[in-house]
Amino acid sequence: MDVADFVAAARHCIVFTGAGISAESGVPTFRGAGGLWERYRPEELATPEAFARDPELVWRWYRWRQELVYRAGPNPGHRAIAELEAIGVVKAVITQNVDGLHQRAGSRNVVELHGSLWRARCVECGAVYRLDKPVEEAPPRCPRCGGLLRPDVVWFGEPLPRDAWERAVELASRSDVVLVVGTSGVVYPAAYIPRIAKDHGAVLVEVNVEESAITPTADFFLRGRSGEVLPRLVEEVKRSLGTRRS
Repeated sequence: MDVADFVAAARHCIVFTGAGISAESGVPTFRGAGGLWERYRPEELATPEAFARDPELVWRWYRWRQELVYRAGPNPGHRAIAELEAIGVVKAVITQNVDGLHQRAGSRNVVELHGSLWRARCVECGAVYRLDKPVEEAPPRCPRCGGLLRPDVVWFGEPLPRDAWERAVELASRSDVVLVVGTSGVVYPAAYIPRIAKDHGAVLVEVNVEESAITPTADFFLRGRSGEVLPRLVEEVKRSLGTRRS
């Protein structure tokens, strides 16, 4: 069987994505900031301590990131994953990305391990608010209690959201095929997800421009940009499904 046959025959195929897929939309990787933000390291901005020290600075950085994503859009890789879900092949997407591009592409069942740029959480009362566009006020305030809102993302030194992590582990444990797309496989604990799936017998299909920490355990390695590899895979999966149903 080739890759498309494995994917088409899967009973519980999931997708695990990292920064590489969004980089193809023009979204810089976490350490790829330029211009105004070059003199800041992410570790100096994406921490609870940085927010406590200067919430306005932190929010200005996140507003810059929101504006980049807002202007960008899902690429053919995102749309291919959404199509695999639409035809019933992919059951869920687990992503390390915070940009919301999977949802904009049409994916409906998305687990965001590291949170989302498009949510804000009150540090006082815990209320969570969805954001439809980049924040205008920096820092924004909670409409309910007046407390400071923070980006609803996972910062350095913080644990992953329990609900998201438990859901991801459940999905990985049940999966029989995992498409691992655009991730280095070195950011933990998120990087455990493909390994959990593998330990439960899943076939790992890696899509990446270069080898990663996942590659030694992958059953298939498809070298290339996800925006080129995944649309081709979708067409091959459709053909395989058509053959099976005819």
